[in-house]
Amino acid sequence: MKLENKNEIIKVLENGGVIAYVTDTVWGLGCLPNNEKAVKKIYEIKKREAQKPLILMSNETYHLLDYVKPLSKTAHILIKKYFPGALTLVVEKSENTPDYITSGMNTVGIRVPDNEVFQAICEAIPGHVLATTSANLSHQPSAKTYEQAYSNMKDLADLVIPDYGYFAKGLESTVAGVFGDEIKVFRQGAIHIEL
Repeated sequence: MKLENKNEIIKVLENGGVIAYVTDTVWGLGCLPNNEKAVKKIYEIKKREAQKPLILMSNETYHLLDYVKPLSKTAHILIKKYFPGALTLVVEKSENTPDYITSGMNTVGIRVPDNEVFQAICEAIPGHVLATTSANLSHQPSAKTYEQAYSNMKDLADLVIPDYGYFAKGLESTVAGVFGDEIKVFRQGAIHIEL
């Protein structure tokens, strides 16, 4: 998968910009995690409540490991089984994850989407990780197509990246917390967890 506007994407992100992109589930909105100004911009764009955290997504699990405390055996099993895919795992964060991403909580959601465009974006950008949420205004339906994402974000995001024919499936990820060996499903989405 070759991104036609790779340099533009990198430039927008490095200048504190926000991008919209396709994932395997619904369209996402993201920025570099170490840029507080860009994270605040996402909250402003979405009119998102400050107590709702963003999640971290990448093209590879190991890019996310710096942001979390050592994972339990159960978390490793779930990652092996469902990454890349429509599972967001909520785990204890490390000191490398800023409080402004997690709304001050000591946990963070991590995910590796199964979408070639998204993976190519992460492969190209510095650090290979995006702080991310869905590309819609809070309490509005998630964008499932390029047209919906563009309509939602055209005057708000700095860049809406084409999907190059790699479409979102339209069902949000399952969100599950793993605390030691206990699993707690916060949102039932595309994946039904079975160990």
